[in-house]
Amino acid sequence: MNALKAVIFDWAGTLIDHGCLAPALAFTTVFERLGVPISAAEARIPMGLPKWEHILAVGKMPRVSSDWAKRYGHAFAEADADRVFAVFEPENIRIIKDHSAPIAGVANVLSALKERGLRMGSTTGYTRAIMEVVIPLAAGKGVAPEQVVCAGETQEGRPSPLMLWKNLVELGVWPADAAVKVDDTPVGIREGRNAGCWTIAVTETGNAMGLSEDELNALSADERTRRRQLIADELLEAGAHMTIPSVRELMPALDLIEAARAQGRKP
Repeated sequence: MNALKAVIFDWAGTLIDHGCLAPALAFTTVFERLGVPISAAEARIPMGLPKWEHILAVGKMPRVSSDWAKRYGHAFAEADADRVFAVFEPENIRIIKDHSAPIAGVANVLSALKERGLRMGSTTGYTRAIMEVVIPLAAGKGVAPEQVVCAGETQEGRPSPLMLWKNLVELGVWPADAAVKVDDTPVGIREGRNAGCWTIAVTETGNAMGLSEDELNALSADERTRRRQLIADELLEAGAHMTIPSVRELMPALDLIEAARAQGRKP
């Protein structure tokens, strides 16, 4: 059998929150509140990591760590990541309520996947506390993967394969190359490759593009293409087997993977 068995999704920037706006806004808000402002671009660099590790990565950026030392008398350290996280999580919960809308076309695609007999799971850099807000809001609009594995629920987070493998175990899906990981970040794509899955990267709705649907549509055709290609290059370099603009274009991409499997190809 060459048919795929499961698709494992990322959340923000892939299924919901066009442009992955909520986490970027939460990071910039919290660091500014603590007296060390960061840019949205800086906040987005480690996107896809579990949120505590993301905070630590931002804090250890030379510019940020230097400013932190000026403000607090020492370079950013793990204890500081704990301090930031304690403020970040409730702020992200507050913000996510306004950024949990499904990306256009996602609900229809998930319905088509179900009709095709594919199982659906997900991994996220969000904690369970954040996802407890997101899950019912998204489910009410037709986005409800069977499994949700959150940051902190495995010994290691992304880019390790453990969160993805936990999905496959709970779904009863094997081998790993019968599953596809769909993500908008290099970290998430590496998770899929490390797990032995096929990987499809999303280029227009995610963190790297960083735009709402209206902002994306306001770009000229040439500028949109230019940005999309730059993002695709980065995600292909991270290991993506192919790229699509959004989950809306997923079904034909899955057909291509099934055709590759029919020819005996592996991820």
